[in-house]
Amino acid sequence: MYPSDITREQFEHIRPFLESTRKRTKPKTLDSYDVFNALLYILVTGCQWRALPKDYPKWQSVYRHFLVWKERKNKQTESMLEQVLKKLVEQERMKNGKQCKTSFCIVDAQSVKNTDTAREKGYDAGKKVSGIKRHILVDTNGLPHAFTVTTANVTDRNGAIQAVKANKKHLSRVEKLLTDGSYTGENFAKAIKACIGAEVGVAKRNELHTFAVLPQRWVVERSFSWLEKCRRLWKNCERTLDSSLQMMVLSFARLLLKRL
Repeated sequence: MYPSDITREQFEHIRPFLESTRKRTKPKTLDSYDVFNALLYILVTGCQWRALPKDYPKWQSVYRHFLVWKERKNKQTESMLEQVLKKLVEQERMKNGKQCKTSFCIVDAQSVKNTDTAREKGYDAGKKVSGIKRHILVDTNGLPHAFTVTTANVTDRNGAIQAVKANKKHLSRVEKLLTDGSYTGENFAKAIKACIGAEVGVAKRNELHTFAVLPQRWVVERSFSWLEKCRRLWKNCERTLDSSLQMMVLSFARLLLKRL
C-alpha cells in the first residue's frame, strides 16, 4: 500500500455510491477499490495522470472513472463524489453527537495560482494571484457543508453566495454565518438572508487592537491547510473549474475516510 491509500474496510463505506454509477452492460474487469486508490495517489502526490505507477490500473481507466464520478446530470444536481462527501460529513457529525446538518457556518475563500494546463483564470488584485478561488463554508469542526470554485477575479462575497445557492438544501438549518471583513456589506447579508434565512456576523481583526487569531475563524483556515496536504491542490492543475472542485471534494472525502 502507498501512504495515500485507504483500506478496504474504509472503502466499503462508499463502494455502493461509486458503483451505482456503473452501467451493467458487460462483466466488471476492474476493482473500484484499486481505481479509487489510484485517484487518491494522483491527488496526494500531484503526479501526472500518465505517471501513475504500474501497481495501479491503467491511467486511462482511472481517468475514465473520475469523469464518471464527477459527472452531473445538470447544474442543480450533485456529482457522485459530492454525494459521498456529504454522506461522510453527516456520519462524522453523528459520531460526534451532533445533528446531520449544522446551524452555524464559517465562510472563507482561498486564491490559488494556475498552471499552464488550466483553461479558465482570473486575477485577484487583493492577493495578486492569477488563477482560481476556492470558497467553502465549514462547521465548528472544520467539516465542509458548502463549496464552489470560481475564477480568482470573482469577489469573496459573490463566490460565497454561489456556494450557498449551489448547496442550499444542505444549509437549511443554518442560523448564522461567520465571516471576516471582506464579506462586509448590506447586500451580501440580504442575499444570504433571502437564500437560507441566516444572519451574517463579521469578525473584524481591527476590533481586537492587536495581532491575534480571530475567534472561531481559525477553523476554516485549518480546513484550507487540510487541502494543502495534497500536492495536486498546491496549484490548480485542472483544465476546468468543475474538475478543480471535484479534486477539492475528493481531498475532504479522503480525510474523513481516514478517520473511519
